[in-house]
Amino acid sequence: MNTLREAVQEYLTLRRSLGFKLREDGARLADFASFMEQRKASYITHKLALAWAQEPKALPSEWARRLGFVRVFARHRSATDPRTQVPPTDLLPYPATRIRPYIYSDLEIRALLDASLKMHCRTALHPWTYYCLIGLLSVSGLRLGEALNLELPDVDLQAAVLTIKSGKFGKSRLVPLHRSTRDVLADYMARRNRFATGRSISSYFFVSSRGRRLDVRAVHDTFNTLSHQVGLRGPSDNHGPRLHDFRHRFAFKTLLNWYRSGKDAERMLPVLSNYLGHVHVNCTYWYLQSWPELMQEAMARLEHRWEEQP
Repeated sequence: MNTLREAVQEYLTLRRSLGFKLREDGARLADFASFMEQRKASYITHKLALAWAQEPKALPSEWARRLGFVRVFARHRSATDPRTQVPPTDLLPYPATRIRPYIYSDLEIRALLDASLKMHCRTALHPWTYYCLIGLLSVSGLRLGEALNLELPDVDLQAAVLTIKSGKFGKSRLVPLHRSTRDVLADYMARRNRFATGRSISSYFFVSSRGRRLDVRAVHDTFNTLSHQVGLRGPSDNHGPRLHDFRHRFAFKTLLNWYRSGKDAERMLPVLSNYLGHVHVNCTYWYLQSWPELMQEAMARLEHRWEEQP
């Protein structure tokens, strides 16, 4: 029988082959394997799983999430090691919640774009990189990772189409662009080409001041700085509107426009789901329940139908 650490690697390899990224899972389970090795434990028990989840270094708010990583792995491991104890779901339970998305106004997006161009950077391209990236996220519904993973062949400026390869759960799709968005990307491409002259530069579309793929942590740090500058976050705020909220805004605006233009939003949800790269349309239905404006439009549609009945 293989060791627990080997079992962790096999588990991660299997799930990643199915399209799951499991970046955090991999780090957490590697730490769990080290914890088990230090205690010379060869199989998972409720007591050891709970002890790891509640380690002093972990915040109480993280305990349930940490135990969840072990629980899913333990289910897999139990198929080959019957000694494995799968932590029950009522052990360190926590309610499933979703962060309330922030809907940016047009003025707030314009302020972020203007602040991007005013950044003091070592290269002239860097401010335009963030100007183009934030602008693209605000109008396309892309995930940040999908935008950062775009390579030059994925950006067809002539057809105004982006190719999103291996998005979440390995799902690929085509994303058409408005002409104005295509023009901004074309302008950035021209600036990028001038920047690349005489340099060794990455094949990724969005590049750093060193010509490499943008680092996701650096992008979040830069966005946080811009958010403070334009007043989206207070001077001492550690949390606030997120880059991912641009995706929520796109979905919200699309649904709202469908309702207000008289289209059958519910029937068209699968179209939006496919455009956003959702694996299940249920993920898109969540948007209908998240904002009062959409609920009001849905109720107005329903009341209108009632009034039309004889």
